[in-house]
Amino acid sequence: MDYTTKSCREFVTVLASNEPAPGGGGASALVAAVGTALGNMVGSLTVGKKKYADVEAEIIALQKKCDALQAELLDQVPADAEGFVPLARAYGIPKDDPDRPRIMEEATITACQVPMHIMELCCEAIDAIEVFAEKGSRLAVSDAGCGAVIVKAALQAASLNVFINTKTLQNRTLAEEMNAKCLEMLDTYGKKADGIFETVKAGFFK
Repeated sequence: MDYTTKSCREFVTVLASNEPAPGGGGASALVAAVGTALGNMVGSLTVGKKKYADVEAEIIALQKKCDALQAELLDQVPADAEGFVPLARAYGIPKDDPDRPRIMEEATITACQVPMHIMELCCEAIDAIEVFAEKGSRLAVSDAGCGAVIVKAALQAASLNVFINTKTLQNRTLAEEMNAKCLEMLDTYGKKADGIFETVKAGFFK
């Protein structure tokens, strides 16, 4: 079920229940979409203002990109649930079944794919928010800062949904490759998000 079509209250209620999905991956995707939308809002409050006429075309193009990012992030909520289903089923296979190791391995790899993609989308969102924070309306710059913080949290949360699965992979080469990619995104974009926050915050004390 696509819980993004439900109310916020319904989503949180299901998230808190013993249902296997949505879980950390789906929550990360939803949070990232919210953070991206906050950055996008800065764009909406910038376009049409004479003061920002020189950056209007760039902001409009960035808004279109963020519209697509928001939609894709929301799509990852049901995608993450679907990606977890094979692994949930694999855990139910009797341990003496000779096919269990192979099925578990394949299902674990599948379960890593969506949260890794969520991380990639978060990186794109942080790049966009950086521009909104730098060039968008000063009256809404706090929202760009909020967006950066929120998307960074989603980036970090999604990474844990990868690491819990790479830990059990038998193919350690693949596991280390995925871990390295995630760690690089965390380092590069975690720092970038922190930089946006600190710049926005500093502007209020000048």
